Amino acid sequence: MKTLDREALQASWNRTRGHLDAARARLMGLPSVDLSATLEFLEHNELELAFDGLSDDLDLPLAFWQHLDRAAREMRLCSDALHTPHLTAADI
Repeated sequence: MKTLDREALQASWNRTRGHLDAARARLMGLPSVDLSATLEFLEHNELELAFDGLSDDLDLPLAFWQHLDRAAREMRLCSDALHTPHLTAADI
């Protein structure tokens, strides 16, 4: 059972890494964007820190944010409660 859990975790990390790499690729070549810290976090499998480092600038293309959204969902950084039908703020 532990092997399967480890394999599932590794697959999730790989999907997250793919989303973060795709988001990072959208930033390459943009002026005043330093990706060195993000690359270091990715090299050490610190995916949440890499995510945080990529999400500093708000004025970026939609495709960038779509990749970050997918990475956040893969890491379960966002709540599914917001997507539940008929849920109100009082329910949260």
